[in-house]
Amino acid sequence: MNLSGALIYLVSTLTDLYVTAILLRLLLQWVRADFYNPLSQFLIKVTNPVLVPARRLIPSIGRLDTASVVVMLLLELVQLVFVNLLSKSDYGFQFLLLFAVQKLLIALLLTYFVLIIAMVLVSWFARSSRHPLIPLIYQLTEPVLRPIQKLLPPLGGIDLSPLFALIALRALLLLLGW
Repeated sequence: MNLSGALIYLVSTLTDLYVTAILLRLLLQWVRADFYNPLSQFLIKVTNPVLVPARRLIPSIGRLDTASVVVMLLLELVQLVFVNLLSKSDYGFQFLLLFAVQKLLIALLLTYFVLIIAMVLVSWFARSSRHPLIPLIYQLTEPVLRPIQKLLPPLGGIDLSPLFALIALRALLLLLGW
């Protein structure tokens, strides 16, 4: 039993890390981030072996890199099928597919949750730092925070949009059962 549990943990962790790398690359494309940034270059090099062949088969729809979404979904689905087999569970394919979609949505929301917290911490402690990650954090969180900032401008010089974004993200995570 310990071997299968360890194998499930290992496969799940590695799959989730790779899906997160693809998700970050997709989000960086979406916000048209600086692709000469070292983090962007790292994500490109790590994900290209899978995404370049997938893009030959799956065309983009507008600005959406459909190949990235399909690859993430397939990776999650393969992971769930593998876990299903190792744990000797008998979940149907439709359940596993819906669960894979749910896991991707949760990953997206958690990514933004962490990015917003990182942005707040950077604004408090390292605003003048020249670390290459800092501009990417601001670029990634801006599309989520901008609509809130339009509705609720800074009060007395304090921007409360990250607080309301975190509350909304947490509510969505609760709706998804996380």
